[in-house]
Amino acid sequence: MLFYYGILIPISYLPYPVLYVLSDGLYILLFRIIGYRKAVVIKNIRNSFPEKSEKEQLQIVDAFYKHLCDLIVESIKVFTISENQIHQRMKILNPEYINKYFEQNQSVILAGGHYNNWELFAVAIDAAIKHDAVAIYKPLSNLFFDEKMRYSRGKFGLKMISTKAVRQEFEKTDGLRVIIFGIDQFPGNHRDSYRTKFLNQDTAMAFGVEKYAKEFNYPVLSGRINKVKRGHYEFEFTDAIETPQATSYGEITNRINLLLENDIILKPQYWLWSHKRWKLPRPVESVQV
Repeated sequence: MLFYYGILIPISYLPYPVLYVLSDGLYILLFRIIGYRKAVVIKNIRNSFPEKSEKEQLQIVDAFYKHLCDLIVESIKVFTISENQIHQRMKILNPEYINKYFEQNQSVILAGGHYNNWELFAVAIDAAIKHDAVAIYKPLSNLFFDEKMRYSRGKFGLKMISTKAVRQEFEKTDGLRVIIFGIDQFPGNHRDSYRTKFLNQDTAMAFGVEKYAKEFNYPVLSGRINKVKRGHYEFEFTDAIETPQATSYGEITNRINLLLENDIILKPQYWLWSHKRWKLPRPVESVQV
C-alpha cells in the first residue's frame, strides 16, 4: 500500500517528458546493471530469429528493453491519466469495423497479444466502440494491487473478468459484448492448449478463443497496435472470422496467431520477450500440427 500511494501514484502524476527521463534511467538499471530476465529475452529472440546474426539479435534485445521501460512508466501513468489524454495517445482508427456487428445484434471476440502498449489500449477501447468491452485476465495474488489494476483499466468502461469466469460471461444474455482475449499467454497445461509452430518454435497456444467462438458462434476479430512515436499509439481492426462454426479444428487458432506473428516479425522489439513463453514441453504422444 505504501509503495502504491508513496511511489506509484506520485510518479503517475508526472508529465510524460519527465516519465521518459525515468524510463531512460530504468533502461540502464534493468538492462545494463540488473539484467532483468536477460537470459530469457536473449534465448527467446535467438530461437525466434535464428537466421539473424548475433549483432542483429542483440539489437532487438536492446530495443526491447528500451520499449519495456517506456511501457512500465506508461502503465504507471494509467493510474491517473485523464480520458482526454487516453484518446490523444491511443487512437482507435476504424471503430466502424466492429460497430457493424453491434448493428447486427452480434457480440464478438477480439484476439490480440502483448504487443506494444496493450494497457493503454485496454483503457481506451470501451469508449471508442458500441459494444461493452470485457477483458479476460488472471487475477494478481496481491489483492490490493489486483483491485487497483482492475480499477485503473476499467475506469473508462472496460470490465475485467477472471479466467475462471469466462464461461459465465459468454452465457449472459443481456447486452452486446466484445470479449478480449490475450492469445499469447502461457496456456498452463496441455488440456487447454493447441500445438503449432510460432516464431520458429513448437509452441503450446491458448485454445480459448477457438473453443468459445465455436461454442457460442461469436465472430473472431483481430487487431494491431502500432507505435507512432514515444507515448503515442494507434489501434486498427485487421481481420475477422465471420463464421467460426464453419472452420476446421485449429483453423482459428492458427490464423489469429499468424497475424500476431507477422506483426512481431515486422517490429520484434514491441513484443513481450521477457515472458517465459515456451516452458510447456511437447507431450510424448502429441502429434505436430
